[in-house]
Amino acid sequence: MEILVILLRSVLAFGLLLVGARLLGKQTISGMTMFDFIATITIGAIAANLAFDSDIAPEEITTAFAVFVGVLMLIGYGSLKHHGMRKWFAGDPTVVIEDGHLLEKNMRKMRYSIDYLNHQLREKQVFNIEEVAFALVEPNGTLSVQLKPAFRPVTRHDIGIFPARERLPVELIMDGQLIEQNLRENNVALQQVERALLDRGISRVEDVAYAVLGQSGRVYVDTYKDDLEQVTDEE
Repeated sequence: MEILVILLRSVLAFGLLLVGARLLGKQTISGMTMFDFIATITIGAIAANLAFDSDIAPEEITTAFAVFVGVLMLIGYGSLKHHGMRKWFAGDPTVVIEDGHLLEKNMRKMRYSIDYLNHQLREKQVFNIEEVAFALVEPNGTLSVQLKPAFRPVTRHDIGIFPARERLPVELIMDGQLIEQNLRENNVALQQVERALLDRGISRVEDVAYAVLGQSGRVYVDTYKDDLEQVTDEE
């Protein structure tokens, strides 16, 4: 009976975490600030107590969880409306490189080492600090880098090439099933999909693992049966 109770409490805890994450939005899990990090740990701790601490009544933990999520939602709403509140909870970015020079004072305030700075620069394919115009440590800990004009990659705009408007790829078939909703929403005719399959010698949708209409208008098709002489790392 005790195991059954723990099982039910664990399912309830998972459900509460799922609901809480949906209510708080994607920002909490995408790039966490210090406030988001603390909030996430606290929510996890409350849910863990619900799952394993049988001395605490489920309704008490659920109430605490609901109150905590509600407070976080109010703070999030207030942060959207008030810049000062958003700045206090999320913080400001900190400049650590300006015109190729390290700002040691700012780095010391954050206890941000040169080794870690070089590590983050290398992740962005920057190996020479002199090439950096500005580098900022964002509130979520990531590094944003703007290179000096002489070291920035050449873009299509720089050489006067302006491509036509692009669109997102459209998934047509997944796991042998036609995604009819995507076809309707993107004005893709069924005949176009069938023609793309027939051009590749495929007569049945069920034989297709994945098919997507790319930005260029070409249809990529992958079947369950791959005509490869040798599969790499086959298990």
